[in-house]
Amino acid sequence: MEVAVASGKGGTGKTTVAVNLALSARGPVRLLDCDVEEPNCHIFLKAPLRPGESVSIPVPCVDEAKCTSCGECSRVCQYHAIVSLATKPLVFPELCHGCGGCTMVCPTGAIREIDRAIGTVETGTCNGMEFTGGRLNVGQPMAPPLIRAVKRHASRDGLTIIDCPPGTSCPVVTAIRGSDFVLLVTEPTPFGLHDLELAVNMVRKLGIPFGVAVNRVGIGDGRVHAFCSREDIQVLLEIPDDRRIAEAYSNGSPVVEALPEYRGLFDGLLRKVQEGAKA
Repeated sequence: MEVAVASGKGGTGKTTVAVNLALSARGPVRLLDCDVEEPNCHIFLKAPLRPGESVSIPVPCVDEAKCTSCGECSRVCQYHAIVSLATKPLVFPELCHGCGGCTMVCPTGAIREIDRAIGTVETGTCNGMEFTGGRLNVGQPMAPPLIRAVKRHASRDGLTIIDCPPGTSCPVVTAIRGSDFVLLVTEPTPFGLHDLELAVNMVRKLGIPFGVAVNRVGIGDGRVHAFCSREDIQVLLEIPDDRRIAEAYSNGSPVVEALPEYRGLFDGLLRKVQEGAKA
């Protein structure tokens, strides 16, 4: 079973929920940190990480001796990663999505592909739990290929929990796609409600069962709960606005270890998620 923990905005407590849900699980569990631009699950697990494997995407390299400046490569590229204005093509590797279209249409075979490293995948073990995380290289704009590399470590035999990037853009869709259930983490504030609505629309278009976890209950108003009631969305977890949780987080300690009385909340959440995925 694959459970994705996502949020429409950053700072709602998504990583807190993902890590503590994984630590509360019984049996084989794997935690994937797909928030590759700001990975931080490893901080709470304190698991020694094995040397990361490099992840690359193929980008074009032009042999100018063979190039006739026909411009076919420029016309086929939808991302303007290769441009030919009656001159030899200019390549912008940061824009390349690695589709290979330019190599296929080049009539003279002047374009070949070379690997361009975009990040690394790190693995480790914590109390029997397998952990895999991605780390995007500084300045790289292309997170989805690295996220897909992390997701290849998912296990269909046991439970896999995915800590997704925040938002509703391509990296989030890449992390969520193929999951059995999505848990959307929000907060009872106007910003939380606005971005929850965007996240709900995204998950519904993907056709994946989902539920909501509300963090820091007590700091805002009831509009998030009213929205969920109106849209017939299950609120599967409510985490109170407890200063001790914030202190544990700032110390890099999981809630279920620093505050054992909260373990029951996450045990119950896992049961509800499993029931929701089967419904």
